[in-house]
Amino acid sequence: MTSSPTLFVGPLVVNEGQVERKDVLIARDGTIGAIGNACHQHPELSEAIQIDSEGLWLMPGAIDDQVHFREPGLTHKAEISTESAAAAAGGITSFMEMPNTVPQALTQQLLQDKYDRAAEVSAVNYSFFMGASNDNLDEVLKTDPRRVCGVKVFMGSSTGNMLVDNRSVLEGVFKESPTLVATHCEDEATIRRNTEAAKQRFGAFVPIDQHPLIRSAEACYRSSSMAVELAEKSNTRLHILHISTAKEVGLFRNDIPTTEKRITAEACIHHLWFTDADYAAKGTHIKWNPAVKTFEDREAIRAGILNGRIDVVATDHAPHTLEEKSSSYFQAPSGGPLVQHALPAMLEMVHQGVLPVEEVVNLMAHRVADLFQIEGRGFIREGYQADLVLVDPNDPWSVKKSNILYKCGWSPFEGNTFKSRIRGTWVNGVQVYDGERVLTQNGNHAGQRLAFNRS
Repeated sequence: MTSSPTLFVGPLVVNEGQVERKDVLIARDGTIGAIGNACHQHPELSEAIQIDSEGLWLMPGAIDDQVHFREPGLTHKAEISTESAAAAAGGITSFMEMPNTVPQALTQQLLQDKYDRAAEVSAVNYSFFMGASNDNLDEVLKTDPRRVCGVKVFMGSSTGNMLVDNRSVLEGVFKESPTLVATHCEDEATIRRNTEAAKQRFGAFVPIDQHPLIRSAEACYRSSSMAVELAEKSNTRLHILHISTAKEVGLFRNDIPTTEKRITAEACIHHLWFTDADYAAKGTHIKWNPAVKTFEDREAIRAGILNGRIDVVATDHAPHTLEEKSSSYFQAPSGGPLVQHALPAMLEMVHQGVLPVEEVVNLMAHRVADLFQIEGRGFIREGYQADLVLVDPNDPWSVKKSNILYKCGWSPFEGNTFKSRIRGTWVNGVQVYDGERVLTQNGNHAGQRLAFNRS
């Protein structure tokens, strides 16, 4: 799909640690054709659509390294088409999706089926993790590191039945995986003990505020520290997902850049925003695995994204129907929809003084591209794919049912007012969101398969 040459006139470009006023031109081939004064010598300038961007932020589109778009098999919750559209409206231009669908992506053919579907319907760029289990190491070893974002290992049970709890299998995956290994780390034995203790205390109806005590800080640290130990032993390229505790933050280095690390870490929006005090109002709607924990944990994670111990920020977008999420503690599934509201929430933290806007771009675009070695994306550079988001930093709006695009139709942010509004999103140079509508009609599915600069 070809794009129309487009000139952003006068935006504040947030890129590579700077906020600078300069024009940016998208070329017809969907790449960034020129930046700054070079735009006015570009041969396609005379054809370009001009967008008055005075006072607006122009950023690289966010790259979300952890989503659950539910297709195939759980499409009553979500589909690649609906959730990629919501991602586009949220300024996310690329996603990496997890393997715990139905069926689980535990063979190369099932993995390819997901890529084939995304090629038909995704509004944004895509990659899919290969899943590991206790008995599919042969399939894992067939994974092409240049075409697949990574191998996912559940070292704690979550949605689906993909718990890898065989130590020798874990060691085999960590030693032999042809590409990055991403882990969900919660110690299952600790969780089971805590669950039984809660049932003995409360009976069948355990209150939601026990969730961070059941899926405890101890359970997280025990598993994360074991993953780090295994990775150091085998020199694994390890990426630990959704860090949720202060103690875990200390497992990671901040004395070298992300590009030089063998062990990296991700934080998620909900662990940066909510605390256990929010269970009283939000209930099971903020039930995630790992659990949202204490204020002190949240503050340590916020410090971690600023001091470099935590490398990237993602969503762990995991939609369920409102009926499912409104059940009692044990019946309500964990997870919630976030791709439409993650970037606005991060920009709200900019307004709150938690972090600078340059760091939002670093955490949600630059470092993700570096960490996964994504080819030609994540930065505003000439020749890179034009994955861009235009943001008005001072146009407040409120999250409500009528403007939620998730198929499940609800958000944990309902009732929140964000100061920053996304005015437009471009994927491979094609505008896919105009500030009001996702422009995916007439087959306008601009997403492409991500490629990786790996041997």
